[in-house]
Amino acid sequence: MRALLALLLLAGCAQAQSPEQALPGFSTNTALRAIDLSELRGGGPPKDGIPSIDDPQFVSVDVASSWLADREPVILLTVEDETRIYPLQILTWHEIVNDELGGVPVAITFCPLCYSAIALDRRIPTDEGERTLTFGVSGMLRFSDMVMFDRETETLWQQFNGEALVGDLLGTTLTLLPAQIVSFSQARDVAPDAPVLSRETGHQRDYGRNPYAGYDDVDKRPFLFDGEDNGQLPPMQRVIAVTAGEAARAYPADLTLERGVVADELGGQPLVVFHIEGTATALGEAEIAAARDVGATGVFDPRVDGQTLTFERRGDRFVDAETASAWTITGEAVDGELAGTQLETVLHHDTFAFAWFAFRPDATVFAE
Repeated sequence: MRALLALLLLAGCAQAQSPEQALPGFSTNTALRAIDLSELRGGGPPKDGIPSIDDPQFVSVDVASSWLADREPVILLTVEDETRIYPLQILTWHEIVNDELGGVPVAITFCPLCYSAIALDRRIPTDEGERTLTFGVSGMLRFSDMVMFDRETETLWQQFNGEALVGDLLGTTLTLLPAQIVSFSQARDVAPDAPVLSRETGHQRDYGRNPYAGYDDVDKRPFLFDGEDNGQLPPMQRVIAVTAGEAARAYPADLTLERGVVADELGGQPLVVFHIEGTATALGEAEIAAARDVGATGVFDPRVDGQTLTFERRGDRFVDAETASAWTITGEAVDGELAGTQLETVLHHDTFAFAWFAFRPDATVFAE
């Protein structure tokens, strides 16, 4: 079954579906839609063929260390001062975790085809008051990105930006929460007491193995992507995708990893991009722990108490010139005059260029 799943996902055997065939097994209200149903592509597995995790179990970082390598990528999410760690070796096989963190219902999602790790608030406002949704994997793609569905109304949602595409909740956009992809060792360093999503998911999968081996080669083409080529960057180029107000920009990851720190202004807001070595890609080798290093990133507002700090990377920390304080990849000062200070996070995604430009065709590319 696992081999068949990988084959269906990557062989390109799925074809574009006609509007009449586009929603098999769904009770979605297709009369309400923001897209043509022909934009939906069958990715291979059917509805719930990739099972979401709806009752997540957690273990300590010490227990997780027995099966999670230091370099392996994880999603680090903090909500209302509560932090949890979600390994991509698990998310690659399930794509959605419905959880509650800091008293907030959240969906932690990962689309391997876009390398997009998106955390979403599952609450939406309605005329009858606040409503909490539970999400599953539809089996459909749009611009090669996962299309989710909620189990309450079967509205279809775009994973990348949290927008309702088809169904009763059309016009609703989920709130995106700042999440980072970092290595397990980096997550353990900054949050040693954070629970780690357990491999006890109720499903048998080759956790730690990558069914998309070699997919993130920069010379390849995206799977089932029929959008326009932006032409500014190779489609499979890794970028740090940043939004500030109405403005959007792509920072090529090879540039940011080489420099370590990039200072910029976007939409009138100063920002700083941190990029540090030590995190493997989840899509390179068959064994995730053996994959090449693509680093971990963070994007922050560099202002503290009215002062704009300037940074440089030093070893596994970032140091500001103004106070000589040392900062982590998560934007926390751990040494020096500003120890204990947390930089304000700027929403960003580590993703492929084609995905960013598909949803933000107005995005610019950082250039010196």
